[in-house]
Amino acid sequence: MPLIPAPAGVLEVDTLWQQDNPNDPNTDTVALLCHPNPLFDGTMNNKVVTTMYRFARDNGMHVVRFNFRGVGQSTGEHDYAEGEVVDAMTVLQWIAEQTNARKLWLGGFSFGGYVIARAAEQVLEASHVWGLSDFEITKIALIAPSVEKNDSEDLSLPADRTFEIYGNADEVIDPDNMQKFAERLGLAVSVVDGAGHFFHGRLSELKKLLQQHSFDDH
Repeated sequence: MPLIPAPAGVLEVDTLWQQDNPNDPNTDTVALLCHPNPLFDGTMNNKVVTTMYRFARDNGMHVVRFNFRGVGQSTGEHDYAEGEVVDAMTVLQWIAEQTNARKLWLGGFSFGGYVIARAAEQVLEASHVWGLSDFEITKIALIAPSVEKNDSEDLSLPADRTFEIYGNADEVIDPDNMQKFAERLGLAVSVVDGAGHFFHGRLSELKKLLQQHSFDDH
């Protein structure tokens, strides 16, 4: 797996290029995925992240996931979502150098859901700062996003391109808080009845919901 230069040293990146070609002429979308909290053993190989990975792959997207600073072979120390947003933007800059695909499907789970939301904000509001002005976000998938442990009061996301999925038996993040967050931003929401935070035994349902929110509502 590539190790790419980053502000905290290097980041460990896992890529899937369609047809093994980053410039495959039939692929215009890249999925970037962010993993759950490293302080609770979150890595890019998390099952929910892997479900997003398979969804994106099966729908003809290039797929990139990576380990936040201090995880796996990524250097540095956990930075409570501040540095991790920079990590995500650094990977996006690297993606821009690797492929001509310029549509983005952004997905994050738990802590990674909060980070990907902040990264999406940067792409939408400050893309010129990062040299990413030619990127277009198609969807932002927030899976059980950590909206209560991180300050999400000022988060601003496009309601027509953002959706949230969570379980109403989530034991890590209060489902009521996730619902209130979605209502404040006017997001489409799917609630998986009886599912806990990690969607144990419910990953096939999660993949179907990713499909529905990403494609079937057009």
